[in-house]
Amino acid sequence: MDEQGRRAAAADLGAAPEDLDALDLLAVLAGLGHGGKDPRSTLAGMAPGTWKAPPPRRLRTILERLRDSYGRPVGRPHGAPVDELVLTVLSQNTNDRNRDVAYERLRSRFDSWAAVRRAPVGELEDAIRPGGLAPSKAPRIRNILESLDGDDLGWMAGAPLEQARDHLVELPGVGRKTAACVLLFSFGRQDVPVDTHVQRVGTRLGLFRPAAPLDEAHDEMLRLARREDAFEAHVSLIRHGRRLCSARAPSCELCPLARMCPWARSRP
Repeated sequence: MDEQGRRAAAADLGAAPEDLDALDLLAVLAGLGHGGKDPRSTLAGMAPGTWKAPPPRRLRTILERLRDSYGRPVGRPHGAPVDELVLTVLSQNTNDRNRDVAYERLRSRFDSWAAVRRAPVGELEDAIRPGGLAPSKAPRIRNILESLDGDDLGWMAGAPLEQARDHLVELPGVGRKTAACVLLFSFGRQDVPVDTHVQRVGTRLGLFRPAAPLDEAHDEMLRLARREDAFEAHVSLIRHGRRLCSARAPSCELCPLARMCPWARSRP
């Protein structure tokens, strides 16, 4: 699928441009052999129109079972929201290693975010090139920093969650996932970033309505996750998505959640 096709599919799924990676869901749908049924319902292993919002205890049960496989991750908020904002932009459509290399090159070349804001876009592109998509990420980073105009976002630690989130998503190129990353990793706020793995695993487990747009999935995670569970929910669902619940070849026979997973139970 070319870039134009990916963006059109993102619009169909209700995805933001920052979340085009969520379109590996399409690869899952293509390989299901759904035989004329609504593929969005087949994805979650249930008939069209039968999904019901689960109670919060379902997520708690999922996390308890995943602890036996992955342990219990502990979040350590770092209190640097602008750093997290830039890092999250760099993470889009790349792996963690390339993201980190790009971030370190950016910080080594510029001694402050104010210096990054003033730098020519070409210099920013060169600094972050190892992270991929530098021609689009560089102007996005500078536009975000220009919009902040020196605001260090520290006030978000104690602001109402909705107010802080709304402020972040008003920044250019910032969607719900990026906003949630800033709030969770910087301040330990009760917001769970829904990336491609969280969306795929959560949909298969029935946490999200089949084909729910990302904003809806984020809202569901806010409803399901207690503040003390937010970091664990994000990290554990990602780990599970990477190790067992992959897009194209999930290892349901090894999955500790298979007996409670509608999607696993629906597989032939």
